[in-house]
Amino acid sequence: AVVSTQSTGKLLEVVKTGDTSAETLSTLTSFGKKLGKVTVECSDTPGFIVNRLLVPNLAEAIKMLERGVASAQDIDTAMKLGAGHPMGPLQLADYVGLDTCCFILEGWSQKYPDVELFKTPETLKKLVAEGKLGNKTGEGFYKH
Repeated sequence: AVVSTQSTGKLLEVVKTGDTSAETLSTLTSFGKKLGKVTVECSDTPGFIVNRLLVPNLAEAIKMLERGVASAQDIDTAMKLGAGHPMGPLQLADYVGLDTCCFILEGWSQKYPDVELFKTPETLKKLVAEGKLGNKTGEGFYKH
């Protein structure tokens, strides 16, 4: 079993593999609850639950920007107001770190080359190569 959590987050992802016993799963779930976390269980998949949904979403927002569908600001505003997200996907990518997003996508696309959701957008590669990593460097999709 694998446990995925953020040190300040309320969530604990308990990931079960084919070798995870019911006892181990129960122990990890109980441990998470003792830490005050909400626990969720999932099978072993790239990114578990949160990042498996989040990172491809960030990548698709970047691809929309590349295709000229909308501006960065309009993509972020649409997701904040239309989907109730506290920040837009491009703002979130800057917050997470563009290098981190790129690293995750590159790893997934190397391991799963036929999964289109895991393809790294060219704009992301370019920004990282230019040292524009988001909040940590003061510039990414936005200037901070």
